[in-house]
Amino acid sequence: MNSNLKNIKVVVSDLDGTLLNPQHRISDYTKSIFQELHNQDYLILVATGRHHLDAMAIIETLEVPVYLVSSNGARIHSPEKEELFAFNLNSDVVKAALNVEIDPEITVVLFKENVWQTNKLSEKLNAFQAKLEYHPELVDYKTLEDFGAIKIFFSCDNHEKLVKLKDDILANSSEYLHHAFSLPTCLEFMDKSIDKAVAIEMVLEKLGYTLDQAVSFGDGFNDVQMLSASGKGLIMGNAPALLKETLPNLEVIKTNAEDGVAKYIASEILNKEFAAS
Repeated sequence: MNSNLKNIKVVVSDLDGTLLNPQHRISDYTKSIFQELHNQDYLILVATGRHHLDAMAIIETLEVPVYLVSSNGARIHSPEKEELFAFNLNSDVVKAALNVEIDPEITVVLFKENVWQTNKLSEKLNAFQAKLEYHPELVDYKTLEDFGAIKIFFSCDNHEKLVKLKDDILANSSEYLHHAFSLPTCLEFMDKSIDKAVAIEMVLEKLGYTLDQAVSFGDGFNDVQMLSASGKGLIMGNAPALLKETLPNLEVIKTNAEDGVAKYIASEILNKEFAAS
């Protein structure tokens, strides 16, 4: 085992672009490695921007106990799916944030507890779900009354349009909200107090661990705090160049298409050369 990994007792991973392959699935090889982690008594956390219903359907395929941090830290669930923490954005805060000029090409989504409300249905966004556990609902934001949400999500193939939208929203709402680009095509807004790292720390404190004992894997700007605060933070090879430049001291590993997370765990943490099938 790598000397600076000696104290590692916790493995934390993002989902999209990290634990999941480009088809948004967990490979059989990755599953076998996580089952071995569980057998060797490592604590496993998944920390994702996805909604908990959506994420639960994915992590169930690992078939090991996993603590779930979802919606970038606005929800925490135990391996038994018990809600341990929940934070919602106030309806007025969301309404004010959306009260800007939004380019018609941009898809707007409000994450609610049981549905996601959107101004246009997107096959592309649905493709992120293997089983549609978390259903879309088409709404007209002009007539919507309750804007309360777990987080606000915008999607657009044109990154520059999202950058302009981010600037416009923060001009009005920076005292309440902070943003993250989970992908260049995905812009998310959460309450100022919410972050993956904050939520992970809450879980670890409850269970008697610290972030120093955690290795974490991520590929997006919503992973920056988590990667920086962990005992060992690892950046996926497929992460944007700007993320690698933002965290120049962190090691870059293989891509999600190459089972980068599982291969790193196998060779550096479990110290086993599992042959990738």
